[in-house]
Amino acid sequence: MRMTKAPPNPYLVLASALLLPASGQVWNGEAQRGLIFLFFLMLLGGFTAVTAGPDVSFTGRYAGAFFVHAMAIFDAYKRARIRSALYHHRAAG
Repeated sequence: MRMTKAPPNPYLVLASALLLPASGQVWNGEAQRGLIFLFFLMLLGGFTAVTAGPDVSFTGRYAGAFFVHAMAIFDAYKRARIRSALYHHRAAG
């Protein structure tokens, strides 16, 4: 995997992923991976919304979606850090 253009700043990818689900994957150039995260976010969010009781809080009702969003944030930041480190290592050497 040869990188000619500098990857985005991992902290910007993190901020983007915090604000909008799967946008961090798109910034990393992995749009298909972002779509997969969005699919599971909607699937698990919908599942927990349907199966949650009427007295469950908003957070509990959409816990599946929040869990997938948290995993997407972690994934986007981790992969951005790896891409950035590889780019700077190759540029130095």
